[in-house]
Amino acid sequence: MPAQDKLSRRERQIMDILYRRGRSSAGEIHGALPDPPSYSAVRATLRILEDKGHVRHEEESLRYVYSPAIPRDKARRMAIRRLLDTFFEGSVENAVAAMLDPSVKKLSQSDLERLSEVVEQAKRR
Repeated sequence: MPAQDKLSRRERQIMDILYRRGRSSAGEIHGALPDPPSYSAVRATLRILEDKGHVRHEEESLRYVYSPAIPRDKARRMAIRRLLDTFFEGSVENAVAAMLDPSVKKLSQSDLERLSEVVEQAKRR
C-alpha cells in the first residue's frame, strides 16, 4: 500500500493515463493530459507519485519510462474502501442503496439482471 493514498486531481489524471497505457514517458503523459501543465510540472508530479509509492520508473534510452507500482485492481479496491469509509460509514449496503436510487441513474433491465447475478455469486461464496 502506498505511503500516501490521497491523490490530487492531476495525480489521478496521470495515474489514469498510466493504467490505460501500462507504461509511458513523461513526454507521452504530458501529451495525453487534458489542459496540460508545463512539461517540468508533469515530471515533478511523477516524482511526487513515485515518492508516494504509486509509480516506478525504468531508464530506457536516456529517458525514464513510468508504470504503476500498484496493480489497478488493488488500487481500485483501496479507492472503493476510501469511498465507503468517507461517504457510507463503511457500509456496502448503504453504497449500493445509493447507487440504486433512480435519481442517480436509471438502470436498464440488463443492469439489474447483472447486479442480481453478482449478488447471487456473493451469496454462494
